[in-house]
Amino acid sequence: MKAVLCKAWGLPDTLVVEEVPTPQPGAGEVLVEIHAASVNYPDVLMIQKKYQIQPDLPFIPGSEVAGVVTQLGEGVSNVKVGDRVIAFVGLGGFAEAVVAKAAGLIPIPPQLDDATAASFTLVYGTSHHAVTDRGALKAGETMLVLGAAGGVGLSAVEIGKAVGARVIAAASTDEKLAVCKAHGADVLINYSTQDLRAAIKDATGGRGPDVIYDPVGGVYAEPAFRSIAWRGRYLVIGFANGEIPKLPANLMLLKGASMVGVFWGDFVRREPQANAAAMQQMMGWVAEGKLRPLVSARYSLADTVLAFNSLAARQATGKIVIEPQRA
Repeated sequence: MKAVLCKAWGLPDTLVVEEVPTPQPGAGEVLVEIHAASVNYPDVLMIQKKYQIQPDLPFIPGSEVAGVVTQLGEGVSNVKVGDRVIAFVGLGGFAEAVVAKAAGLIPIPPQLDDATAASFTLVYGTSHHAVTDRGALKAGETMLVLGAAGGVGLSAVEIGKAVGARVIAAASTDEKLAVCKAHGADVLINYSTQDLRAAIKDATGGRGPDVIYDPVGGVYAEPAFRSIAWRGRYLVIGFANGEIPKLPANLMLLKGASMVGVFWGDFVRREPQANAAAMQQMMGWVAEGKLRPLVSARYSLADTVLAFNSLAARQATGKIVIEPQRA
């Protein structure tokens, strides 16, 4: 089978596409023919040895796939050959096939195509865990989403609206903000042309947001935190800006506010039942039309470098997917 290989740490241009042996499922595993695999920011960091998980070289990046079960390992009874499934595999996703644990597979609802299904698990799982669990956002509260047009940001906008909150979307261009508006954002802030603190103050009547969702980090973190409401919760999702902010601890004291870490991958490992319940709730929201994952670009395996570069340059809205069957 064909697969994208990271053979040396570096920028996306170092990735290569080669023929590799098709893996075989062991006990409790299945082989999935991959129809779509989403590109996530951790993939970009991982190939540069900048992520908390650093696989041995060479490895096949890609953690989130959708496709069809083609082979069952010993003891598998919860799925059958031919089932359409979503799998979160950690590694191996940018290939024509991958081995996945049968117990972790999610059936694809009929209304989702493969590309949309592949774009769901990580970003919506992260945002659901962040917004409803770690941030405890409630109906009637206000949430500010930084980097709101990206994959996790847009999913946070939709989940915030699904729980009945007022959502302020902040992004770097008017075009990105238009996407946020289309996905339910109530207020839009362009932090490239507006003063972020002043805009937040105006949008909240001076009270500040109850929850701040931050997958960006960098220079916007401190002005955002200085704007938070009393007893606010600041969700640390990631650092797409490339800079880990260092906030003065007295800011938490003065606002009675909390900085809350969000690590969905470890949440899945430590609390699998809670994650399964979250996925079930979100699939219900998909059926109701409350969640509408956006796939903005599709690439072949041969064009994986282009997909990575687009995400690294923060040019994408929603999700980018690799389709191994695409010519």
